[in-house]
Amino acid sequence: MYCIQCEQTLHTATGTGCRFARGDCGKTAVISDQQDALVAALLAVSSHADAARKVGLIDAEVDAFVPQALFATLTNVNFDPERLAGYIRKAQELRNRLRLALAGKPLALPALADADWPFAAAQQAEAGKIVALNRDAARIGEDVLGLRLLCLYGLKGIAAYMEHARVLGQTDAQVAAGFHAHMAYLATEPTDSTGLFAEALAIGRLNFRVMEMLDAGATGTFGDPRPTPVNRRPVAGKAILVSGHDLHDLLRILEQTAGRGINVYTHGEMLPAHGYPAFHAHPHLVGNYGSAWQNQQAEFAAFPGVIVMTSNCLIDPRTGAYQDRIFTRSIVGWPGVRHIEGEDFAEVIACAEALPGFAATEAPVTQLTGFGRNALMTAAPAVIERVKAGKIRHFYLIGGCDGARAERAYYADLARMLPQDTVVLTLGCGKFRLDGIDFGTVDGLPRLLDVGQCNDAYAAIRLALALAEAFDCGVNDLPLTLVLSWFEQKAIVILLTLLTLGVRDIRVGPTAPGFLTPNLIATLNAQFGLRLISTPEETMVETLSA
Repeated sequence: MYCIQCEQTLHTATGTGCRFARGDCGKTAVISDQQDALVAALLAVSSHADAARKVGLIDAEVDAFVPQALFATLTNVNFDPERLAGYIRKAQELRNRLRLALAGKPLALPALADADWPFAAAQQAEAGKIVALNRDAARIGEDVLGLRLLCLYGLKGIAAYMEHARVLGQTDAQVAAGFHAHMAYLATEPTDSTGLFAEALAIGRLNFRVMEMLDAGATGTFGDPRPTPVNRRPVAGKAILVSGHDLHDLLRILEQTAGRGINVYTHGEMLPAHGYPAFHAHPHLVGNYGSAWQNQQAEFAAFPGVIVMTSNCLIDPRTGAYQDRIFTRSIVGWPGVRHIEGEDFAEVIACAEALPGFAATEAPVTQLTGFGRNALMTAAPAVIERVKAGKIRHFYLIGGCDGARAERAYYADLARMLPQDTVVLTLGCGKFRLDGIDFGTVDGLPRLLDVGQCNDAYAAIRLALALAEAFDCGVNDLPLTLVLSWFEQKAIVILLTLLTLGVRDIRVGPTAPGFLTPNLIATLNAQFGLRLISTPEETMVETLSA
């Protein structure tokens, strides 16, 4: 296996990346090689889809399937060999269908797109070795490999957001065309560093449109989020815990449990659901249980009900011995764990009714969420007034993906040090790093604003653009510092989006992506001022003395 896509990838004396029998995420070498085979198969499908579009042929099933299946290869999504085998077979079927539709047309497809790999189930791991992401590293060099992976992991992130948007009824033919074109470019196995760097930024540019679609889908379906206190303590009764990112599944579960005496809790990046008006109609959505994804084995083991994983991040449920009461949905999978096809959650509900639930209600402890795009834009005039009056000196966006590395303590330490005339925006599961900090208010406004899930970076970007317009300056001239934590591929594409919008001097941590070589990091620093986090003290001095 060779996997280097997440922040917790292995760093050893022999090299960077998970290369042995099992990755840090828990996937086996066989699963890793299967995922590489699936990536190769999807690159082939997109190459044909891109060629088909050029002669006026569009296949809606292909447009939906490729991002969805690529989503399955993100960190902590799908560990089920049978499900992955099914995705590979489907990719082969769709590639062959497009090939037949293009018969007789003059095509110039790369070898990877037209190859017939041995994708029978028993041979998929071997096929994965043939198409391993580092198969030609010795020939092309580490810098080119790193740029290819930057593009691929950006595409994995955009695929996840495209699938989330599709579930909410948001599709765009131009986005699908752009996505296939980027995939087709990677299938050519490019070696030009300049071209690859430009491609990575173009992927970030496309993602801005996808984030806009996802925002439209969420607000159009569930209403505009508004500031809402969320209970973080248990309520007596039967219980279902919904984790992941899929608000659509959460709503279906709430509808199907109405009047059944079952309380529903969010977990992780589902916490921002409480800010949407559509969920306020369901009083049995009683709060948020637990914290960020990396703590789930202890938190899920202690939860006395059923867990539903709607998307990443899933880790081995056997550690906490709750594999018989966790269900997967959509593209999520783990061998032996029950998977829900469609939107009927009767099996989940029956399991919840058979489990004890919480015996007692604890005194509520609340957290404020719901500062989405509309809430931020509504508050913008008041914020601008306070900035002009000198009551707000600086804004910090502290958030992103959380993880287990000890160095992530930096984010909470920085937040604690910030003076009272600063405002902190947060998003993603990185928000849980700020638990327990009393931020208070600044001239009547909350100092901590929870913008939402990781994809809700769109709302923060829109606020920054509005502030720049109000102050007649560029985004980089604002008293604004972005301090991002990354873990997986969604964070990579959000970073690319910020770079393509011209945002400079972003701080990223806790470590550099393993696939970015020192040369590539130096280039990103020179062109965009991108830098790794240092110490909270240094960050505060650098940003408040500028």
